[in-house]
Amino acid sequence: MAERARPGDGTDVVVPKTKTEKETKRPPLYRVLLHNDDYTTQEFVDWVLITVFNHDAESAHRIMLHVHMHGVGVAGIYPYEIAETKAKKTTELAREAEYPLLVTIEPE
Repeated sequence: MAERARPGDGTDVVVPKTKTEKETKRPPLYRVLLHNDDYTTQEFVDWVLITVFNHDAESAHRIMLHVHMHGVGVAGIYPYEIAETKAKKTTELAREAEYPLLVTIEPE
């Protein structure tokens, strides 16, 4: 909406209001996916879901079973940098334990 100049000053100038507020956008989110394999133990996947992804034991076990039965499952959904960090940490822990666990990220 525009404002008019003060009455009585002899002008009829329209002064536009400026919008100075900017909307803050939420960052795009990414899924961290765990992929099933024939070597990584269910106990290790449970442990990773609890340790790296902060799931409680029950939800970690539920996610692990989903990965086991469906081939892939979502460990968590995060902004890109956090998803990338958690995927990298999980991969490092798996390699240290000599497991071939595949961890990927994808846009939500």
